[in-house]
Amino acid sequence: MPEGDTVFLTAARLRLALAGKTLIRSDFRVPRYATVDLVGQRVEGVASYGKHLFVRTEEVSVHTHLKMEGEWRTYCAGERWTRPPVTARLVLGTDDTEAVGFSLGTVEVLRRADEHTATDHLGPDLLGANWDVTEAVRRLARHPAQPIGLALLDQRNLAGIGNIFRSEICFLRRVHPATPVGDVPDLLALVHEAHRVLTKAATEPPWRPLAYGRARRPCQRCGTRMVVHLLGETEPQPGRTGRNPQSDRITQRERGIYFCPRCQPEPAGPR
Repeated sequence: MPEGDTVFLTAARLRLALAGKTLIRSDFRVPRYATVDLVGQRVEGVASYGKHLFVRTEEVSVHTHLKMEGEWRTYCAGERWTRPPVTARLVLGTDDTEAVGFSLGTVEVLRRADEHTATDHLGPDLLGANWDVTEAVRRLARHPAQPIGLALLDQRNLAGIGNIFRSEICFLRRVHPATPVGDVPDLLALVHEAHRVLTKAATEPPWRPLAYGRARRPCQRCGTRMVVHLLGETEPQPGRTGRNPQSDRITQRERGIYFCPRCQPEPAGPR
């Protein structure tokens, strides 16, 4: 799944292609919004929040989420698309550009005043102008028994981290991903690390991981072979609800997380 840096860079690319221009084509290929017509509206801006992306016109905000396979591509007007047209879910066109959203997991049209409803349930955006490290730490600390490797994926704690970056953050802080949040030696430093790593990935591409994808390869710190383990499913935490309870559940499919067994020792069992 694309993570916060990818969505941030996608927003920057769409902003360059669309902002300040008037739409001469809008084609929503999802049943709920099939009749929506934005032709004649001026694109005022494009922004991201965590893994969510917003194209803002004078009247509405087009909210999209890439989920697992989604992607936005831009083409010169009349240029042949390089992905199958059948996977296109949204087309926004100006005099000189077509922006096409392929295989988008979410397409939603909101009034500008209601845009906040798509992000109210999320934690602070790691790449946002109003990034709030104190609030992110507070949200993580609310559930001290939860493994940090799962807590970092929960977008209601802080927005933008996916499977790749949770491996990187834990590796850089020498924290085993199964460590309970309450046992992380310096939670504030870990959150600062998350902000630093995502910012670097978003502003200095290409970014190369130190841990993710390196199973059986030597740790770049100590030379020990890296491993990949599955961090199992957990139950939803009491009292945690969001705008979309089904998609916000902490319960999730097991995902491989990469770490060094020497640099990131496994936490001790229950005391």
